[in-house]
Amino acid sequence: MVAAPAPSREAVDSTLAPLTGYTVAVTAQRRADELATLLERRGARTVVAPTLRIVPLPDDEALRAATVELIREAPDLVVATTGIGFRGWLEAAEGWGMGDDLLTVMGRARILCRGPKALGAVRAAGLTEEWTAPSETGDEVVEYLRERGVNGQRVAIQLHGDPAEDFIQTVRDGGGAAVAVPVYRWTLPTDITPVQRLVDAICARRIDAVTFTSAPAANALLRIAGDQAADMLEAFRASAEDNGVLSVSVGPITAAPLTRLGVESVQPQRARLGALVRTVASALPKRSRKLQLATGHSIELRGHMVLLDDQPFQLPPAPMAVIRALASANGKVLSRAELLGHLPRGADGHAVEMAVTRLRDAVHLRSCVETVIKRGYRLNLEV
Repeated sequence: MVAAPAPSREAVDSTLAPLTGYTVAVTAQRRADELATLLERRGARTVVAPTLRIVPLPDDEALRAATVELIREAPDLVVATTGIGFRGWLEAAEGWGMGDDLLTVMGRARILCRGPKALGAVRAAGLTEEWTAPSETGDEVVEYLRERGVNGQRVAIQLHGDPAEDFIQTVRDGGGAAVAVPVYRWTLPTDITPVQRLVDAICARRIDAVTFTSAPAANALLRIAGDQAADMLEAFRASAEDNGVLSVSVGPITAAPLTRLGVESVQPQRARLGALVRTVASALPKRSRKLQLATGHSIELRGHMVLLDDQPFQLPPAPMAVIRALASANGKVLSRAELLGHLPRGADGHAVEMAVTRLRDAVHLRSCVETVIKRGYRLNLEV
């Protein structure tokens, strides 16, 4: 019987989803399931580990106190930054019996909107906006405040998790009084175990990309990492050739905590969830490793998957760690001790041999990894 020819690379690419073989972490709490679903539809394996917990609005005493203050002393200007946050604020005020009073003081104030979602929430409440930022950025709102001036004015700034220090400082520098309205404040999760496991996986480079939708989420990950923060940052800074972990942020403000620490993040052109997913789906495949074996076979490393002559094979963590290390060595021999350093904690020399055997068996090609007697192993690459 004549064996069927192997499918072409074009045929394989057409059947494999763009994120097949890759593991992507989700650090958001709000819309985490939606983000994970969008990534999984593109073939990714997801790890959901929210680094923050949203304080329920009815229980938020800080929001209630800000609302009481604004009703007692009405604002001249209201800045609405997000649609969901603005609606949540009004709903919480209604639950406290302050809904009508809050709408009354807002109706007398000038209202600025950061983008169309905030604008929609403002209009849905029966209010009228003075201006909406065309580019949907906080920086544009800050610039508007500077140009128009806020001297002697009372400015209510609806926050949405982020401290919005630029907004507050701009108002104060301009001679105004800033009232921060902390809608949807965030705290650390009640159980940080999933995040600690994520940190372990990032440090071990078993995660291909981590998504961030807010700056506080990035800060919280660093805080929970604790003594492992340095190793985690090293994994983020590492190149694709060194199995580095890709940081993907929804925008520059979200990326700022990691940017300050020397971590580059890829970002979509628009701060939208769908655009974030498309950015991940575009960036990760470009980081795949393609190598030619001396036997004439070709291999490609995609996250936890290996393509051998365009045929996909999923590998367990240990064999995948071995082939990644050997691929990074570019044909040089790695000793058992060197390979052991890439395996999970607690592994021994025998685990290296087992991982090599499982790697050879998994891809049905024993010649892909060559044993060099008394020295170790190497990937049998084309010279």
